[in-house]
Order: sequence, then structure tokens, then C-alpha cells
Amino acid sequence: MRRLAKALSLSALAVPLLLTIGAHAAGSQSVIPLWPGGAPGAVAGGGAETVRTTDGGEHIVSNVHIPSITAYLPPCAKSACAAVIVIPGGGHQELWMDHEGYRVAEYLAARGIAAFVLKYRLARAKGSVYTLAGHALPDAQRAIRLVRSEAAKWHIDAQRIGVMGFSAGGELAALAAAGSDAGAAGAIDPVDRQSSRPNFQALLYPAIPSGLVFSSQSPPAFLLAGNQDDPAISQGLAQLYLDMRRAGARAELHLYEGVGHGFGLRSSNAGPVAAWPQRFVDWLEASKP
Repeated sequence: MRRLAKALSLSALAVPLLLTIGAHAAGSQSVIPLWPGGAPGAVAGGGAETVRTTDGGEHIVSNVHIPSITAYLPPCAKSACAAVIVIPGGGHQELWMDHEGYRVAEYLAARGIAAFVLKYRLARAKGSVYTLAGHALPDAQRAIRLVRSEAAKWHIDAQRIGVMGFSAGGELAALAAAGSDAGAAGAIDPVDRQSSRPNFQALLYPAIPSGLVFSSQSPPAFLLAGNQDDPAISQGLAQLYLDMRRAGARAELHLYEGVGHGFGLRSSNAGPVAAWPQRFVDWLEASKP
């Protein structure tokens, strides 16, 4: 596991990324519903999303009934870009959209990696009728299919589309990597004809699903957490790494000393953990998953 001698300054990462998507003006991002006609099993008349703001100015979303992706597309003039579906956490009760979503997408897009921030249905919100397996996971899988279906239009390499999940979002990312399918060749919806297999997975302080099975064909994994996180995560992630490697899967593990849960990408991060986004970019470039 690589250790960094000097922390990376993240102060510039809050600057919004300028980009153009289709006919949209530079500086805008496109919000794209996963199912334009409505998500299967979505609650009709469930109301608008709820957004609350923390004392630190971060935005937390709940009451999601129209799952979507927000696209951050960099210029990919020389060659097709890799792409990442960024999946925020929030205990399946809410979504922490800034430090585990939009800021991460801005960082990646500024470095030539297309990023798509996922809003998914929340299985553990109070009164929710949604389930992890029946709604949240299909939302993540649909996001992968949708990005792959538009790969040519968005100048994305269809064989370099991965998932990056934080906390509960990491659980979804791991499940998506473990349970993909090749798509339905005869589907009426062309998106459903696409594979839901991510080509790589980045699991950051994830809630680790039970019963995961790996092989040499499992998507390569970038694993990261703080060693002061709950042992189910910090020690569990180390065990996950060993399970992957023993099965012949490719994996890289980072555990940061003295770091707890939920750090995401914040300007207040200090020490080696502040440089984790660059470690991911380095890994993606070096491993070519």
C-alpha cells in the first residue's frame, strides 16, 4: 500500500468545472433521468426531492423517486475517456451529494475522466417502499447501461466504465460489480440491451455486502478507508482485499492512519488522506482496467 509523504492541497477543487454537454451552455451539467418514462416501481406522486443544508453548507438529498445521473463531461479530443458512476452514501436514507458526489465528479472531469453522479432510490428512508435489491441496485445498474449506451455520443470508452461508491453507495457499487448481466439483446429499450458490468470498481469506506464471490474475472478494485473507521469497514475492507487477491482478482488497498468514516472530498481533509483522489487517478491510469 502506497503512502504519501506530502498532502495534496485540495483548495482549488471547489471551483466549478466548465463543460459543454450537447446544446447546453458551458458551465452547466446535464441531469438525466435514468428512465425518461418513469422508473419501474417508482412511487407515483411521491413529491419532489427534499434538500437540506448542513451548517457547513453541504447539500443532502432525500425523497428520491426519479433516479438520475448528473453528467460531468471533460473534453476528450485525443481519445475516448474513461467514465465513473459516482455513488454518494447516506445510509440508504439520504444522499450526501457534495463531498461524495459533485466535488468528486468535478475533480475527475478536470483530469479527463467523465463522471456521472447518481441519485438512487432510498431503501431505508422512513416509510420507504423501496428495497436495496429491487430498486437501488437496479438504479445503479441502469446508470451503467445508460452511460454505455451513450458512449459514442459522449466520447467515452465503453470498455472503461466503472463505479465509485462511498459508504452505502459503496455497497451498491460492490453489488453492481458482483451481479452484472450482459443485457437483453431483444429489449425494446436500447439501454436495456447494454451490459451492466462495470469495468472497474472503487469502494471507499463501503458498507460491505455479505456473500460476495470473486474470480479472476471480477472487475479490478480500488479499495480505500481510514483505519479508525468501524472495524466492519476498516478490517472488513482488508479482508475483502485478501479475498479478491486469493480469487485471482486485481485489487489495490489504501488504509489511512488515524482517519475515520465519511471524509469524502473536502477542503478540510488533511494529511495523506487528502490526496486520495489523485491516488485513484494514478491507479486508473496505471492499471488500465
